[in-house]
Amino acid sequence: MFSDSVANIPPGFDPIAQAGQAIGFSMPSDLQTGAFLKAMVGAKPGAAVLEIGTGTGLATAWLLAGMDAQSTLVSIDNEPEYQAIAQEFLGDDTRLTLVCADAGNWLETNKNQVFDLIFADAWPGKYSHLDAALGLLAEGGMYVIDDMLPQSNWPEGHDQNVDKLVADLESRPDLHTVKLAWSTGLLVATRKGTAPSTTKLN
Repeated sequence: MFSDSVANIPPGFDPIAQAGQAIGFSMPSDLQTGAFLKAMVGAKPGAAVLEIGTGTGLATAWLLAGMDAQSTLVSIDNEPEYQAIAQEFLGDDTRLTLVCADAGNWLETNKNQVFDLIFADAWPGKYSHLDAALGLLAEGGMYVIDDMLPQSNWPEGHDQNVDKLVADLESRPDLHTVKLAWSTGLLVATRKGTAPSTTKLN
């Protein structure tokens, strides 16, 4: 019988959650989203992974738990107090690079990089700088966003932002998209590969 319960919580998750509560962090990643990210990144051996919006590192812990030893993760956030918690509990993992910077500026100045999985959990790379984020996505790479279903903390009118974003992603000819009524509402967009040339046989 399927349920929404989540097994195998990654190392560091509980102390990160406790430290976040202690400073009043109110935007934790959902457990189901984390489990999904772990499974997706596990399908990408030797992956280059980008997380836009470290927060305190809850989703970061899930990503690291799913990554193999050859994978790398760049995680960006502009709030040093939040990211310091991720540094404390996850910073010894040599696969992880934490960047404290404005994510929009970072996306615009790192257009030469390529990532196999992008988890966009901040305004930049999602509702702004979307083209810049998608421009970093490798062929066959996955772009993942959450909070696509109505949330109690949405400001008035945010549903229109969500509808516009979904419509934009679904209209792009270079992406395969799927919407999932799982967790807080997930959308996955995969960069299409180049179609092989065909030879007509006589």
